[in-house]
Amino acid sequence: MTRMGKLGIPSNASTSQASTIMSNTEAADAAAAPRRSQRDKRQVERFGSDNTKKRKRGEESDSDTPEPASESDDQDVEEEEEEEEEPRKAKPKRKTSSTPKTRLKPKAPPQKKPRIQKTAPAKIGPKATKRTRRPKAGDIAQPFDAEKLAKDTHISGDNPLFNAIVDSSANLQTTIEDFLESLTQSPEHALAELINSILRCCGCSNAVNSDQVTDYDGIVDVLEDMTEALKNDDSSVVYPMSSKLPMLKKFRKSLAEFFERLIFSSAESDQLYNTELMRCIQYWVTPMSSSQIRGFRHASTIIALEIQTALADVAASVEKEAEVVARQRKGERKRKGGAAGGSKELDAKANAIREKRTKVAEYLKDFVDGVFMLRYRDTDWAIRMECVHALGNWFQKHPSHFLDSTYLRYIGWVFSDENMHVRLEAVRALEDAYEQEDHISSLQSFTSRFKARIIQMATSDVDVSVRVSVIQVLRSIDRHGLLEDDQREKLCLLIYDEDPRIRKGVSGFVKGVWEDDVSERIAGKKLSDWEKRQAEVKSLASLLVKWGKALDKLTIREDSSEDEESSSKRMGGVASVMDPETKGRTALAVEALWDVIDPINDWEGLLDLLLLDHSAGVEEEEEQGPSTSSSPNGRTVVDAAWRLSEVEEAIALEIFTGSIRKAVGEAAAAKKGEDQVVSDVTRVLIKGLPRLFLKHQGDENRIADVLLLPSFMNLETYLDMRMITAYEHLWSDVTKQLLTHSSQTVLVPSVAAIQKFLSVTSLSNTNNAKILELEEELSTLLRDAIAGREELDIAAFTEDESLALGHICTRFAVLAKVRNLVPCLEEDEGGKQSSAYDIFTALADRGKLGYREEEAMVSETLNLLTMHIIWKTKSLPSQGTRSSDDKKAAQTLLEQRTALVQKLIDFAVGNQSNTTEAVKRVAFLNLMDLHILFSQKPEEGEEDDSPSLSLHLDEEVQFRCSEFVQKEISRFKDQLQESCPRAKGETDGSGAEESDEHAKKSKKAKPHAEEADRRKLPKTAADLQREHVFICVMLTFLRAIHGGAVHYKHCIPFLANYTRLIEPFDICSKTIADILRNEAILAEHSEEVCQVIIAALQDAYKLVLEGEESSKEPSVALAKLLATCFIIRGAQLSIVGKIDPKVVVNVHTTLLSWIGQYIATYEKSGNNKQRNVAAGFFKALLPLLPSIESRDALKIKAHMEQVLAQAKVKITPASKIWDAQRAYEKRLTTTMSKDKAFAPAKGRRRKRKDAEASSGAEEVETEPEPPAPTRPRPQPQRKSKRLEPEPEPTASSDQEGMGTDSDKLTDLEDEEEKMEREDEAGAEQGEPETPKATRKTGRSPTKGPSRTTTPSPSPSRKRPRVEGEDVEMNDIEPAPSPAPEQAQDPVVEEVVVRRKRLRA
Repeated sequence: MTRMGKLGIPSNASTSQASTIMSNTEAADAAAAPRRSQRDKRQVERFGSDNTKKRKRGEESDSDTPEPASESDDQDVEEEEEEEEEPRKAKPKRKTSSTPKTRLKPKAPPQKKPRIQKTAPAKIGPKATKRTRRPKAGDIAQPFDAEKLAKDTHISGDNPLFNAIVDSSANLQTTIEDFLESLTQSPEHALAELINSILRCCGCSNAVNSDQVTDYDGIVDVLEDMTEALKNDDSSVVYPMSSKLPMLKKFRKSLAEFFERLIFSSAESDQLYNTELMRCIQYWVTPMSSSQIRGFRHASTIIALEIQTALADVAASVEKEAEVVARQRKGERKRKGGAAGGSKELDAKANAIREKRTKVAEYLKDFVDGVFMLRYRDTDWAIRMECVHALGNWFQKHPSHFLDSTYLRYIGWVFSDENMHVRLEAVRALEDAYEQEDHISSLQSFTSRFKARIIQMATSDVDVSVRVSVIQVLRSIDRHGLLEDDQREKLCLLIYDEDPRIRKGVSGFVKGVWEDDVSERIAGKKLSDWEKRQAEVKSLASLLVKWGKALDKLTIREDSSEDEESSSKRMGGVASVMDPETKGRTALAVEALWDVIDPINDWEGLLDLLLLDHSAGVEEEEEQGPSTSSSPNGRTVVDAAWRLSEVEEAIALEIFTGSIRKAVGEAAAAKKGEDQVVSDVTRVLIKGLPRLFLKHQGDENRIADVLLLPSFMNLETYLDMRMITAYEHLWSDVTKQLLTHSSQTVLVPSVAAIQKFLSVTSLSNTNNAKILELEEELSTLLRDAIAGREELDIAAFTEDESLALGHICTRFAVLAKVRNLVPCLEEDEGGKQSSAYDIFTALADRGKLGYREEEAMVSETLNLLTMHIIWKTKSLPSQGTRSSDDKKAAQTLLEQRTALVQKLIDFAVGNQSNTTEAVKRVAFLNLMDLHILFSQKPEEGEEDDSPSLSLHLDEEVQFRCSEFVQKEISRFKDQLQESCPRAKGETDGSGAEESDEHAKKSKKAKPHAEEADRRKLPKTAADLQREHVFICVMLTFLRAIHGGAVHYKHCIPFLANYTRLIEPFDICSKTIADILRNEAILAEHSEEVCQVIIAALQDAYKLVLEGEESSKEPSVALAKLLATCFIIRGAQLSIVGKIDPKVVVNVHTTLLSWIGQYIATYEKSGNNKQRNVAAGFFKALLPLLPSIESRDALKIKAHMEQVLAQAKVKITPASKIWDAQRAYEKRLTTTMSKDKAFAPAKGRRRKRKDAEASSGAEEVETEPEPPAPTRPRPQPQRKSKRLEPEPEPTASSDQEGMGTDSDKLTDLEDEEEKMEREDEAGAEQGEPETPKATRKTGRSPTKGPSRTTTPSPSPSRKRPRVEGEDVEMNDIEPAPSPAPEQAQDPVVEEVVVRRKRLRA
């Protein structure tokens, strides 16, 4: 009876009722009591808005039409619902009752829950659906197994609430209703069950009882005990939300649904307000969210956030109900003669709602203050992301409360989070906030405060997805008119961004700006559809011109005096020279705006606008008149609403070209209707192209765009439509542009159009006639230009004649890239006149004169002669199948090629001092191209008596080419420094006033800042052109190395300047590293590659030693790059190939000797500053160590000690200058310790010394373990002592001993291997190891009596402790220093011991 009284059971209750209540209190399976959903329940008056879409889980709609959510139920369940529908319709107001059924165990599938009669007001929360899921075809539903869950997750499965969350087939709504009923009857036990379920969600198997759950003062102590227990449990690292088990795949979603339904159901039954439910959850979850255990912190934070989200929904429903009651009360007061009872009823209802609102507001504030404000800045980015995601949900659920600067500021602060997922979630939350049109006024303060940061994220965030999302937010902000004009323009510039996703994302924003401009342009005018479309094109063109100029100011440093026309030319000039077929920025903008701006799709309307004469306009007073009319001179007058300026007309032409390209490209990608689209384009261009050629032939930029149009046409349409004459006119228009223009901007697309014509075989007659006519005209122009002069190599030309010859050579060279001009060039009319080839050869000889006005002519002539050799070689049959005529042609070709190669060598790397730099560069490119093409030797069986065309570059010429590349790199480096002037006067005169540390920091930080600033600075057109030329030279030389024309040992200039120039150059250096790795490991040329690596590192660090570079970071980066040449890794970083370890040792020893010479020189001369710079080279040696083994580390360490001893430097432990050397030595020691044979001996070394001092060699023989190999001992103090001036003999003795370490190790390698085999044999026979106690007590490990030994004398210095070695008094206490003649090196000591063993 006492127990029943404590549980709140009435004394007059029956035995069955008491047993039912007690069983529910103990959270056991109720075998006798029916579920609450199956008994008569009190109808709870529900509250909330009518438009809510969420309902309790497990309930059905009253409508006859089935809800979509019920489609997930099984077919059998649906049939049962249909059978039960009729009796429920007969008595809709009667409460349902059914035969009591026993409650199911957690493992068993739930029974179907009968429907409950709904009340009129809408309910809170989501629509309730069953947790049963339709299995896929072939799948067998597996019942939930709590024991398997406990076994797999190490989490106890004794909690029914936790099991229901994990079980995907459980009915959560039924589980929650049973819990709330238990909460009414036995609150302490129900709350304990809930808190235990939260602990299970955190991965904790501990539990609290009914007394602990409400002891709020002891919660922290209980959680601390659980935390300490979990720290010692390795399995606690994995908790349900971090587990990858299939059964926990949907745990996160189920957990959110569970607590959401718990809050909704408790709010409907008022248990949320009149029980200890929320108070208990808050008191437990809040301290758990600050736990050191990630599982506690993560899971409890998510639970608190989900509860807060549900509370926000409840609060919003309460607010809406309060508004309804307020309107009812207001109407009641206005009504005259209203019943007083009705008013009192409304007042009581209003008071009840007010109390609910107050309590919900308290709950919201407590969770925000206790959980959110602390966890939104958690160290774990996943927890921070959950907080921001929840805040976005709160904005949607309860905007009137949360859309306030108090909460919005957290979003603004999170914009600076280092993790992109957190920033992305913040942007998405803000996007949802701006969709709340009714609360936009609450966002104005936030927008004005964080608008600059939002725009910065859109333009320069490192993550593209964040930028795209921010652009959508700014689009919402702009719809409300919260952006300034300059900010809108800055965002519109993203239409030219290099990333297509950014361009596509900003297209909607650009559309909004374009629509506003169109509205302003046509305001107050009555225009037809055609006229409106032309005005829209005019608006788009003007905006693109405006944005293009703004982009130029931001990205390109240009002269302020540059006018619009020159700016327009420069827009596409650089790109056209580099690659004319590459899409310009206007074409990229067209692709991004294709789907959002309709006039871009209407390429026919664009052509109509372009064909108008925009030079004719109307006066201001005539603007209200007709849109188009005829002027007195007969020209059509264009209305000002769509009249284009010169720059706008050029942009409109680019839009038209991009629209044609996009239309044809989409049709080709869809593979449906391609022929129709191309046919339509061709028919329109047949009529429009001649007029476009005639209109724009005077502007090279516009005519270049027009010349791109024939490539999108189906030229066979001319034959189908019998328009051969029109086709011939098209040929004439293209050749006219080729013959009248000399710029690469026009010549390259002209030749591309000619190549397109020649590819149409059905029009071959016309094509052959036209191309021969063009060749003849070019030859005539060439002969007319030389005007019968003889000895062209020394003849005098005026400046105009040189310019005209240069244009002719350029046309020939460009045409030779796509057309075989060998017959044209070698045509001499039977010897009556000089051939064009002879003329060009003579003109090429003028390169030795060095006239700057002729460098374009000579350069293009060299290109033409190279293409002549290539075309002539292509026409020859392969060796072994040549006829007599072919052999003669091959001999002639060989003679021509030999003369050309010699000419190229003289110009590029010869002694022709008068040759201009541009001619040298072109000669070098052609020289490399020829050797790349002819570097392959004929295969066996193909040789005949005809001359071989194989070409080999002499070693001397290769060295000259390498020097040429080095000069080009130096010249380009100087140009970069000129384009990025350094700030002067910052460090002048500060050496005596500043401290050493401050000076060192400033000098160290400055190179990095300069390098970063230089790469970020905007570039002029000249800078881009210069980079293009430089990279062409570097890539050509790289291709020669890769193709075998040049030996890879000449790649040192590439590697020595790694990370010092531009990014494309660094890519070339990485390719060189790949070549070296393949040569060293696959081709087994490790020795040669070793010499290249050594020379590259030496040259790279010489720049630092000689003062040309002040930063050591490029040398370290180069070492990291070259370290990849030692190992070839496969899948999962497995080692597939490895270089010979001897080569790696050779690299280290050679570099150590090299830097040791510098250190010794600077130390001898007293130049401490340069010595410190040289000491930094050890930092570059560190990346080369990972591929060495223990024995190699021993050799390298011995050599390093020898080098430093010979340099006579004093290394103090506290000196930061030698930090790199100490790190290098530590890495070597660590590598040596990985091998047991070289690991520091803990007890055997001292025992061996004691044995030698007492009984000599016999004691060594009785040792149970063979002596360990040479153990390297850190000797910084020995080095410093050796360099002291007093006493002089000691330093000499030590130095002499150190100088013989490597020789001794080399002489005894065979003996060491033999001793290691003996050691392994002894270990296999079970010989015991010397324990640590032997070293401390002098006791032998055998069972014989202990023997006292005399410790050997130790030096007076403190020997540094080696990792893994025990500290002893003899190691740290000073002792008398031995005489110089008695001091012996550890290596010599080991040698003596081993010789004694061998003699024994």
